[in-house]
Amino acid sequence: MTSSPSRRDFFQMAGAFSLATPLMDVLGTEAMPYDGEIVDTHLHLWDLKLIQPPWIGTSTGHAKEVLARDHKLADFAEAAKGLKVTRAVYMEVDVAESDEIKEAEYVTRLCSVGKSPMVAAVISGRPASNGFGDYLDRFKNNRTIKGIRQVLHTGATPPDYCLEPAFVRGVQMLGERGLSFDLCLRNDQLETGAALIEKCPGTRFVLDHCGNPHAGKNDLEAWRKGLARIAALKDREVICKISGIYGNVQATDWPANRLAPIVRSVIDLFGWDRVIYAGDWPVVNLGASYRIWVDTLKQIVQADSPEHQAKLFRTNALKFYQIS
Repeated sequence: MTSSPSRRDFFQMAGAFSLATPLMDVLGTEAMPYDGEIVDTHLHLWDLKLIQPPWIGTSTGHAKEVLARDHKLADFAEAAKGLKVTRAVYMEVDVAESDEIKEAEYVTRLCSVGKSPMVAAVISGRPASNGFGDYLDRFKNNRTIKGIRQVLHTGATPPDYCLEPAFVRGVQMLGERGLSFDLCLRNDQLETGAALIEKCPGTRFVLDHCGNPHAGKNDLEAWRKGLARIAALKDREVICKISGIYGNVQATDWPANRLAPIVRSVIDLFGWDRVIYAGDWPVVNLGASYRIWVDTLKQIVQADSPEHQAKLFRTNALKFYQIS
């Protein structure tokens, strides 16, 4: 979850990187939207009878209306109907530390059923905790689990928290066990995120939600600078998820040229081999719908080569998460 700037603030930030000409003028008549299989690398699910993430109880207004209920595989299947989402990676939902094992067991069961697109998972974990190594070893034979995430973008998290020695050592443990770490940071934490990556050369990293350009300081120039710092670490294995830039705006504000400057900045900095599509369902519903997000992103990249579009929506994810 992220803080919620006004729509005016969002558009002011997006305007800092506005396209020189309207998006459709750039695309021209040769543009071909992607129509292949999609691997969604960021799918949230929860069954409130089993686990109640703490933040759900504090949700209010629109967020409570949209998110404070069960979100199960059948609901996602309906949201993604007809979109060719053939595989998906579960993303942890910021559960209480006491529920981490329960969450991991829950999603492992779902992945093992074989009747859904969900084939892998990134689970909750606290790298700085005393028992983190034992926690990881609990799942050492679980091939479903691909990585760990601890949400760091809340206002209560100090900017340099991820550089504390215990946290760094925990993230290094992930690399030793062949697991990745998802960086979910505010835009004013990107520099420290880069420093963490430098301290953990054996660990693979995923930067969530385009580096959260609208979470933290309303300064897109600073966001782009921090993003460039991470993207420049080409001797490390770091990829960026194209997602999370829609949750605080309404469906009527979703023409592709509003979001294209953010997406193009990420692709320009990371390159086509280091970006992956992510749906962020059901959080995406705070802005519009899963289908609208998929269609919007397809429109943004439809002038790019079919090979590049396939890397974004499918190929890079299969390679990074080692799924088939």
